Amino acid sequence: MAIKRPEGTFDLFGDDMAQWELFQACAKDTFGSASYELIQTPTFEKTELFVRGIGETTDVVNKEMYSALSGGNIEKLKAGEHIPSKAQMTLRPEGTAGVVRAAIENGWIEQGSQPVRIWYAGPMYRAERPQKGRQRQFHQIGIECLGSNDAALDAQAIILMISLYEKFGIDVSKCTLHLNTLGCEKCRPAYREKVREHIHDHAECMCETCMERADKNPLRAFDCKEESCKAAMDDAPSIEDYLCEDCKAHFEKVKAYLDAAGCNYTIDNRLVRGLDYYTKTVFECTFDDGLGAQNAIGGGGRYDKLAAEIGGPDVPGLGFAVGFERCLLAKNASNMAEAEATREGVFIIPLDENARAFAEKIFIVNSGSVDAKIDIDLRSAEAEQSNVRSLKSQLKLANKSNSKLALILGETEMQEQVFTVRNLETHEDSQIAFADAEDKLGIKVPPLA
Repeated sequence: MAIKRPEGTFDLFGDDMAQWELFQACAKDTFGSASYELIQTPTFEKTELFVRGIGETTDVVNKEMYSALSGGNIEKLKAGEHIPSKAQMTLRPEGTAGVVRAAIENGWIEQGSQPVRIWYAGPMYRAERPQKGRQRQFHQIGIECLGSNDAALDAQAIILMISLYEKFGIDVSKCTLHLNTLGCEKCRPAYREKVREHIHDHAECMCETCMERADKNPLRAFDCKEESCKAAMDDAPSIEDYLCEDCKAHFEKVKAYLDAAGCNYTIDNRLVRGLDYYTKTVFECTFDDGLGAQNAIGGGGRYDKLAAEIGGPDVPGLGFAVGFERCLLAKNASNMAEAEATREGVFIIPLDENARAFAEKIFIVNSGSVDAKIDIDLRSAEAEQSNVRSLKSQLKLANKSNSKLALILGETEMQEQVFTVRNLETHEDSQIAFADAEDKLGIKVPPLA
């Protein structure tokens, strides 16, 4: 039996890979316009980073992390020996903690300077039950901004997220932006206590997990998917009644900036997101047409204490992440007109063995050129009478490769040292001399032997 890919993963290739590359290109344009720079962090980090950064009470840390030991430490574990925490590694379940770690470790956060603005793209890993829009290896793109508590950055992040959706082809009229604030270390404790009391007062309706959370992180009960818990939490106290003046003012500024930008949003006092590091602004975007239960396509918020929590300076931060797989589902469900893939490059079509040998020289001479995309019929020909297939067969292959032009080489073309150039969009033919090919086609033509 052939070995199959692990459950909850898929292979990025063909159209899916093209969409992933397009998603990254859209992100580069969108985030680059706001001075965000690309980073690539390791796909695994010390387990402690995620435990301290994301929070011990989260589902991510408790249930969903893929953690590993090196071969030598596995043998120690089998022998009953103690394994130091620094030897325990975890595949990254999200991007923020690693980016903040990198900014701290490399000293990129300078007091009194502009905030550090970073964006990332890559695979993440969570041991979840696979379903539509939820994989064990999935891909995220996100931004992180460290070093400023300016509410304008909160609003800008939200607008950048929506702009990314639009560029990628998602119908944002079918999206809902949920917005909330979680307060800060000054005002949230009193609110947490009120929510804790509410959970205990409704203990008969709450699941076992929520009761366990009640004394550690009661706000996580707002995230529970159990219907009885959701119904009980609908009547829980609202954070609005407990915000300090600073948090109220910050949230009002965020809303005012979004209003000025014409960005629609819905205040959702039950939105807490799934990670413990959030403070003040939190937001989440859902696609409300055809995605079912897994309809959140991105979200984030402010995390002003995360850097200090993982051993760095006490600097504010914010960010968001969007999931590629769900965004692709949303794009496909948007029913927006798909732009046809842009045809580019040339496909050389030889019609006899002599022309084939020359076409292969052209193909090799131009391989690796950044100015020319060039292709040729490279199908195995062991069972064929000749390496040269019919014009019709090669034109089909040229169309499939999405080339713009077919350069036809037959006996006449070789004698006259010209290409018959067929435009694969208009199907019109013309001729271009070998000597003019570099200027007119962007390809080099070696001299005939």
